[in-house]
Amino acid sequence: MSFRDSNVAVIETGRTHIRAGLGLHDLLKTPTVEFPARVGLRRNASGEHLNKAQQPIAPGETDVKKRIGSSSRVSSFPQHLEPNASVNDYLVGTALDEALAAGQDVTISWPFADADVHDWTQAEAIWKYVLFNQLQRRRVQNESPVLLSLFPGLARDTYERACQIFFERFNAAGLAIIERPVAQIYAANSLDGVVVDIDEEKTDITPISEGFPLNHARTTIPLGTRDCQNYLAHILKSNQSVVSALSPAENPLDPEALHAILLDLVKQLWTDGHVKVPSDGETVLVEDEGVTDIAAVVMAGKEKAIIENQIKKKATAKASAAEQARAREIEALDLLTVQFREHSLTLGKERHRLCEPLFDPTLLKGLPGSLPVANAVRPLPLQEAVGLVIGQTDIDQRASLWAGLFLTGHLTRHVRGIGIALQSRAAPFVVNAELLTEVQPRYVRVLNMPEYYAEYRDTGNGLACFLGSSITAKIIFNDNGGKSFVSKADYTARGPHAIIEMTPALL
Repeated sequence: MSFRDSNVAVIETGRTHIRAGLGLHDLLKTPTVEFPARVGLRRNASGEHLNKAQQPIAPGETDVKKRIGSSSRVSSFPQHLEPNASVNDYLVGTALDEALAAGQDVTISWPFADADVHDWTQAEAIWKYVLFNQLQRRRVQNESPVLLSLFPGLARDTYERACQIFFERFNAAGLAIIERPVAQIYAANSLDGVVVDIDEEKTDITPISEGFPLNHARTTIPLGTRDCQNYLAHILKSNQSVVSALSPAENPLDPEALHAILLDLVKQLWTDGHVKVPSDGETVLVEDEGVTDIAAVVMAGKEKAIIENQIKKKATAKASAAEQARAREIEALDLLTVQFREHSLTLGKERHRLCEPLFDPTLLKGLPGSLPVANAVRPLPLQEAVGLVIGQTDIDQRASLWAGLFLTGHLTRHVRGIGIALQSRAAPFVVNAELLTEVQPRYVRVLNMPEYYAEYRDTGNGLACFLGSSITAKIIFNDNGGKSFVSKADYTARGPHAIIEMTPALL
């Protein structure tokens, strides 16, 4: 059987985000739903969690309540267990945002933060919110099949439990599950490569060969966007003009408050596209010659003239040689003026150092605000982690893997050049480049999402999972044979186990 494209629902499940959309169009569209992958429970003055009726939730038989962190590092994304909480007790999406904005006492939990389903009630609350609140599906007459993306390497029981929820709780018309890195590599128009998925606190690295993840070789390193933001925030403390504007001498902020504000500034910088990544592997430093004191420039009131020089010609034909030299110095500073919290701030090249910790984690050593790593194990740089992952695959697979390096994640949606920077640093890991044998890797190639996906041209590679899931949904839900998804008839006949037979990665 096949379904109408307009009824197909695509749900991307990430560690810290959920993205979804309804309908598959000729030009595949970006997700219409996007929110943090978290739930909340209200608490009373005694610290007891409250249900939907604002009554205390009775503790379980063993009173199991604990906070579980990541196995590889202390996570800032808590995962709380409340055994007797129901799906309807949890706040999700806008309801949770409003409760937090109102200052209510709410316990936050991130059920997918460890790349697994930590709590099924919380997961169901999130998926229910997507289908019925955001996509406006009706449970009684639900004609929408669902393409659900999940993490690689999950147990078969996890697939079966998800299948049971979507058919028995949501009355889905059909269900297919795709692993996130597979969907991401599909978005790059490839079946082979290494997917590097940068999230808030962790980066997942998964090799894929002929469309199947090589789970024995994949790894996760405790580095992510938050480390980059924390690093750049500390660098900006040396920019006197920025610090003076945000923490004036007559009313200074305490160090923690200043750091929190700088973190917000850093996030605004990279989400607005003001950060790029050098590809040569060198640290971005402001030149020692010429005008290097940005604070002095700002204090002298010359920042406007400097910024204007960036978008105009260096000098007119009548300009003197000294004036032209001065103009070149100003241009080399790469100054930028941004509006932030009613301040006009001028920054230089230091903003381009955002991603340095990904390639050199030692920069984070002893840095206040960095999350501690379990057993003090030094995280591997991205280039070493990728080399280690590929080195654990079969030798005849390595050439195609090195030729398909694909970086994705929300950071790549706004910061361009991370893939090229990784390519230049990973080149030394291509062993014996002079030996041209059939199985010897000869080069490292970076993949990107094709330009012909018009709706995704301005999104970098950040929405690769959703695009790849949409491509997959368009193919399998139009397959009259129905061999790649579970229909209601399949579920009635075989139960939750039907998803195992319909998921190629599990066979």
